Amino acid sequence: MRLAIGSDHAGFALKEHLKTWLAARGHDVLDLGTDSESRCDYPDFGFLVAQAIVRGEAERGILICGTGLGMAITANRLTGVRAASCTMEYAAEMARRHNDANVLTMGARLVTRELAERLVDVFLSTPFEGGRHEERVRKMDRVPRGVSPAGRKDGTGGCLPVGPA
Repeated sequence: MRLAIGSDHAGFALKEHLKTWLAARGHDVLDLGTDSESRCDYPDFGFLVAQAIVRGEAERGILICGTGLGMAITANRLTGVRAASCTMEYAAEMARRHNDANVLTMGARLVTRELAERLVDVFLSTPFEGGRHEERVRKMDRVPRGVSPAGRKDGTGGCLPVGPA
């Protein structure tokens, strides 16, 4: 699988480890930076990985910062990116199974190398379930920023029906 990977300075060592680990498992890894532990800004690299996903340059992305949260917020600014910050395998599984997440974010200060490997393994091997979740994912991708799914700019529109829970 073609994967885009990126990190800030806090995630650099884990990114380097995962690059080698992924390549040894036959994945084609596109490293979009950073290239050292020198201080840098996570949005720069979060956007690069998210853009690679949107442009079809990679099937999935992996982003690493101190907590994984800043990277997830950054990546999710681009329509078509569904980034999930995960610290447990069940979350990584459900992010794929129900949300068709295409970017995994992790916090280098929160996960060990071994846990990161397990999270990535689950993220890459779990299929999207589809079915009742498909319309929900489509709804996420078509909602412009600042407008609720019900179409009201004030966010008070409630929920549009999507079918059986």
